[in-house]
Amino acid sequence: MIEEKIKQNIKLVKKGDQSAFEDIVAFYQNKVYAICFRMIGNKHEAEDIAQEAFIRAYLNIQSYDENRKFSTWLYRIATNLTIDRIRKKKPDFYLDAEIKGTDGLNMYAQLPAEEALPDQEVESLEMQSYIQNEIMQLPAKYRSIIALRFIDELSLKEISEILEIPVGTVKTRIHRGREALRKRLRHV
Repeated sequence: MIEEKIKQNIKLVKKGDQSAFEDIVAFYQNKVYAICFRMIGNKHEAEDIAQEAFIRAYLNIQSYDENRKFSTWLYRIATNLTIDRIRKKKPDFYLDAEIKGTDGLNMYAQLPAEEALPDQEVESLEMQSYIQNEIMQLPAKYRSIIALRFIDELSLKEISEILEIPVGTVKTRIHRGREALRKRLRHV
């Protein structure tokens, strides 16, 4: 039912109806943002990339093949933009690096404090953050696969279509990415 509504909106967009694209954005914006965030690990950059993905999708809507799933096409755009950003990006700072001129203060101290959480929830959040950080340390080709498969829970076929690589390559990269992540997390 939703896919049919999306297909109808795409046809309207191809005829020049810009407002129909707003419905498409509203439906997919959280998922596209999540894919970008899981890969890049930065809220603002993920928002920028997600916005760019929708702009690219709108500008290139005429090239979209209506016989294929729109979500796969859109996620491929978002994934490719994120991978491009990762390749160009060099780390500016590290949160655990000491701030010059302070007595042991690091960038974590500069983050706004959230409300106090129970100990178990804090530990869980720390572990999630730690695992996310370790995923961010993987090479981009494994990072994107791990994020799409285990965080966004996409099928092997969907990942294959998004990244435009064979399913066999997806399986290999998942295996190698998991092994690399397992080695990084072996002391946890």
